[in-house]
Formats: sequence, structure tokens, C-alpha cells
Amino acid sequence: MLHDSGARPLVIGHRGASGYRPEHTRSAYELAFALGADAVEPDIVATRDGVLVLRHENEISGTTDVSTRPEFASKRTTREVDGKPLTGWFTEDFTWAELSTLRARERLGALRQSSASFDDRYPVIRLRDLFELIDTAADEQRRLVRMVAEFKHASHFAALGLPLDELFAAELDDAGWGRGDERLVMEAFELDVLDRLGSRGIRGPRVFLVEATGSPIDVVLAMGRAAPSYDDYMTEAGLLGLAGRVDGVSVGKARLLGAPRGAATRAPASERGAVGRSPRRVVPLVGAELVDAAHSAGLRVFTWTLRPENRFLSSAYRRGTARSAFGNWLGEFEDVIGTGVDGIFVDHPDLGVEARRALRA
Repeated sequence: MLHDSGARPLVIGHRGASGYRPEHTRSAYELAFALGADAVEPDIVATRDGVLVLRHENEISGTTDVSTRPEFASKRTTREVDGKPLTGWFTEDFTWAELSTLRARERLGALRQSSASFDDRYPVIRLRDLFELIDTAADEQRRLVRMVAEFKHASHFAALGLPLDELFAAELDDAGWGRGDERLVMEAFELDVLDRLGSRGIRGPRVFLVEATGSPIDVVLAMGRAAPSYDDYMTEAGLLGLAGRVDGVSVGKARLLGAPRGAATRAPASERGAVGRSPRRVVPLVGAELVDAAHSAGLRVFTWTLRPENRFLSSAYRRGTARSAFGNWLGEFEDVIGTGVDGIFVDHPDLGVEARRALRA
């Protein structure tokens, strides 16, 4: 029997312990478990031959040594991803055999020089490798370790004949996780892929990731300019509309620390005349009010990403002028946790565990 501490909020190692090691590497995940993370979050993308690999994005020039590899120079190209042109090297143009020869690099090397000292030491890993790492960590530590799986650019991959939901279901079976269980949480910025995961009978909470601006790309593809914005979902009516379709929402920390922005949002087609109307104003919920409304709708709330460096802290919590220096991270972490969230994504799992402990004390 594995022990579940039941401590809340869940401390989720964002791409492993990505504050200490290059993200999505075996070392980053192993360190996250050692530092007490309740869960780890892999970003899932696909190779040309349908292998699910762990990278921040499908464009990998910033997180691997691919740009230094002459044998892959011809694979540099420009693609449209989620409606935006992007130039670089893309996982969908590599087989797993090719991708496995690359080595990981720190994405924020100028800021995290200690982590960057591990550049080119660790290979890219697959989703199936992380399943094995989680099983090993749970056995060794005799505790429940969760995976919060993020599905990146699902519409893009589906259009290429690489449906992430189908590939993920096969990986679950191969890993012996069946159709999922209490160890699994699934999240995406697109609702369609979450729907498809549910329709496949994959168990585990499904969480809708919410950007600061814009609209979900799958909804844009289906509805065009009439697509609701992310802010629309962060109202009381929007949260109630999500209830029953997903089990939670995951928001950027600014929504929990900031004031209502009152963003102007284009009205749905039903509210516009032939020439359109002026944009209506949507005032999204923020802070504890947002968390309370989500909980009232039966939704869990997660937030991302808590980091200790001045570069990432809100202005009130910065100390000094060095971007890489740690500011009043504990104050910000505690204020975020104090809103009542159910889970926090952190680059430094030990700091998340300490903030949770300090606030309880």
C-alpha cells in the first residue's frame, strides 16, 4: 500500500525539478521525487513515428543541442503551429531513433547558470521512461507519486495524423497503468483533446489550462472570431459551463495575485449585427474569488508557475535588481497558496514543500 500524505495543495514538479536541472530530463524528474514533489508534470509531444516524448514545445532548438548537429541541419524549417509561423526544428520531423541522439539543454541558461552547467549531459526521454521513473520512485519511497500530463498542440498533431489522445492511451496500456488511476491528472489548453481523453475511458481528473490572453486554438478553429476568450471561461457563468466537462482549471499565478483586468472581448456572433458591435467588456474573476467560484462549481484549481527568481516574481516580491537572485519567494508562494488552490506548479519542489509547510505552521 502506497502512502498518500493528503497534504494540500499538491506540489507539482514543473517539468521535474527544472529549477535545478535541464527540464524534462531523467535527472530533473529523479531530483523532483527526492525533493518531495507530490507529482511531476511532463509536456507531451510526438515524433514522426508516433512516439510520445517530453519537451516543453515541439520546436526543440531552445532545449536541445539540435542546432549544433550538422546531420540535422536540413530539418530546420518553418511551420505554422496554432496559427503562428515558427522556425526551427520540430519533433514531428524526427523519428525517435533520431531524437534519442540529442542532448538536453537548459532553456533559461542565462538566468540559471547552475542548471546550464548540466547541458549536453542528458538525453531526451520518452513518456514511457517517465512511467518507469514514477513507478520506481513510488516503490522506493513507499508513497503515491502522481503524473500531471500536459498535452501540447493537440490540434496541430491531430492534423498531422498523430492524435495525442490515441497515442497516450496506448502508452498507458504499455506501461501497465491501464486506463489511468489516482496517479494520473491530464491537462491541456484545448478542451477537445480533454474530451477525447474522457471518451476513451481514461480515468483521472481532466484540467483546462487557461492562458492570460487569447482563446483556445481548438475553439478558434471551430468558431473563428466568435470563439470565447480565456477570460470568458474565468467568470462565474464560464466556470459553471465548464463543470461536468472538465474537473478543474489551471491558471497563471497573475490571475491569483492581480486585480480584475476588465479585458475587452469580442462579442459572440449572436450578439453582433452585420457590421459587428463594439467589444463587450469581460471582467474575469481573480484571487480567492476565482478559487471560491471554481470550487462552488465543483472544479479544482491549479496555478503555474511559482519560481523564486526576481525575473519571475511579481514586482511586490522582488528584492534587489539581479534578475537571477531569489526575491521574497516565500511571501509570494504563501499568498498564492492562501487563495485556497488545490495544486501549485513549481520549478523548485523543495521550495513549494517549504511554503506549504510554513503556511500550515
